[in-house]
Amino acid sequence: MRDLEIPQNVEIKLEGNRVIVKGSKGQLEKDFSHMKGINMEIKDNKLIVQAFFADAKKKAAVGTVVAHVKNMIIGVTKGFRYKLKIIYSHYPISVKKDGNRLIISNFIGEKSPRYATILPGVNVKIQGTDIILEGNDIEKVSQSAANIELATKITEFDRRKFMDGIYIYSREVVE
Repeated sequence: MRDLEIPQNVEIKLEGNRVIVKGSKGQLEKDFSHMKGINMEIKDNKLIVQAFFADAKKKAAVGTVVAHVKNMIIGVTKGFRYKLKIIYSHYPISVKKDGNRLIISNFIGEKSPRYATILPGVNVKIQGTDIILEGNDIEKVSQSAANIELATKITEFDRRKFMDGIYIYSREVVE
């Protein structure tokens, strides 16, 4: 059994094993119904997560649920920011946002552009050689950053010489 203190400016609702967290920066919801044997309840301004007759896997699942809800609370009160750096030494890379994707042009001199999907709810700012991703859902922000990094992965050149790409260099909570 683990409990999690609910901050003053956050509201948590339970619908079965579905958690809805509301705060000043919006609302997040996550369904934990796939985790069998996990029970959640709210008592005295605390979220109590427990598993009866818990073995090692159920104890780990309880910790996972608590960690996810903590990230949801941070997301709806502060938000998350990932910073990526555009690095090139051979051909200048140009990046622009088009709807829900990022277009990466002239990467190592390629004629056709590469694309990276930006998940909904993630704000993208391009400032010179920096790309800043912000949002309140850590999973969407981090997956969007990973999509950008993966779009510029080099396989056919020597990595020691061609270090061109877009790389994550900072993960932080927005204050």
